Amino acid sequence: MPDTTSIPAESAETQIARAYYQRVEANYLAQGQYRTDGGGTDAPFGARDLARNFLNIVFYDEFSDEGGQLVPARTQNRLHRWQQPIRLAIEFGASVPARQRLKDKADIAAYLATLSRLTGLPMHITTQGANHIVLIQNIDERQAAAARLQEIAPEASEAAIRSIKRMKPDTYCTVFAFTTGDSAIYDRAVTVIRGELPDLLRLACIHEELAQSLGLVDDSPKARPSIFNDNQEFALLTRQDEMMLRMLYDPRLKPGMTLAEARPIIETIARELVGGDS
Repeated sequence: MPDTTSIPAESAETQIARAYYQRVEANYLAQGQYRTDGGGTDAPFGARDLARNFLNIVFYDEFSDEGGQLVPARTQNRLHRWQQPIRLAIEFGASVPARQRLKDKADIAAYLATLSRLTGLPMHITTQGANHIVLIQNIDERQAAAARLQEIAPEASEAAIRSIKRMKPDTYCTVFAFTTGDSAIYDRAVTVIRGELPDLLRLACIHEELAQSLGLVDDSPKARPSIFNDNQEFALLTRQDEMMLRMLYDPRLKPGMTLAEARPIIETIARELVGGDS
């Protein structure tokens, strides 16, 4: 267990932010959002839905760099994914409470086991030689997160660095995955999660950002049930999301494929997973 005597008290700014996000979480739950059931009978989907959602989420980038700012702009891209084992390190801001650290470590370890099972990629938590860093930091500590991003990925754009330093209130977390040169194979990633978030919002961030770092890079308003939909209906990985991860790491698909190249393969895999053409 972390040495609680070495953990400084949270700043007034962090305490205000923590209270704000507790109200945000309570409001989501009161409206029936942030479901944790994975999608029930009220959210059916067929093979065509699965294939369409996969293509929309995997082959489009969510943001583009315009004038040093990350702005929402869908641009078509190639299929990207990992090939090497993922060695993930968790780095907490100095003022993140000990209880929260223990919970987040346990949640991430359990989720990595799920992601590894779905993708076939070995994944584990480490303290050295990491290729994916998860930074869980309070408001006062995110300047350090920007510096850590630059250290891990010197090619990170000014827009990416600025988006961490000046994280907007409605941005709870973010992830950046990197390739070497023009490769479509990820070899590094950095996830940043607000430490001041309450438990469910942090867990939702863990689920979405770690899955996104694997290659499910965009959101789609038609994807349901899915965490890759900005309507915040689901908090945790759904049945459809699990299928999309299986599809992404199916050996019939290759890093660098275009949407046109992948489409017939995706439609075949979707029918295999769901059954039928509906």
